[in-house]
Amino acid sequence: MTSISDIALVTQVAVFHNKQAFDQLVRKYQSPVRRFFLNQTLGNEQLSDDLAQETFIKAYTNIGKFRGMSSFSTWLMRIAYNVYYDEVRARKQTYDIEDSGAMRKSANTCDQNTKMDIHAAMALLKPDERTCITLQLVDGYPIDQISKITGIPENTVKSHLKRGKDKMANYLRENGYGG
Repeated sequence: MTSISDIALVTQVAVFHNKQAFDQLVRKYQSPVRRFFLNQTLGNEQLSDDLAQETFIKAYTNIGKFRGMSSFSTWLMRIAYNVYYDEVRARKQTYDIEDSGAMRKSANTCDQNTKMDIHAAMALLKPDERTCITLQLVDGYPIDQISKITGIPENTVKSHLKRGKDKMANYLRENGYGG
């Protein structure tokens, strides 16, 4: 079975309203989109699922606007980025270290504790730093793609990555990781 390209699937959806083609795109990208939201929301699974669903609804309703100027994954992650920041603005949420501390109390295993410590470290980051860290270290996007997704200039992305990595490394070092 050959894999159908994203562009072919997008064309099927945009021109013929082929829901099976869109379902293939959803299956291909739901894990990266959900992972992005899990990192942005510091592990809030329910909110991450809701935001991922909203992202795919927006992608479906706006798929005719996709022009192929970037990859479909970059276009989709830009939608996810905007959905997340719309949510933050709507709720005026701020994440702080106490939120992660409350989550840590429910962790029972070493892996869960490590995950909570990473979320606590990420909670120290400014939203743009957290986004850049997630897109690079978790999702593997290069700096130029992060710039396209976020609309942040490449040099600023590099600065966010440097500051974010330094803050996380310091936090983790202070909490018993590394030397």
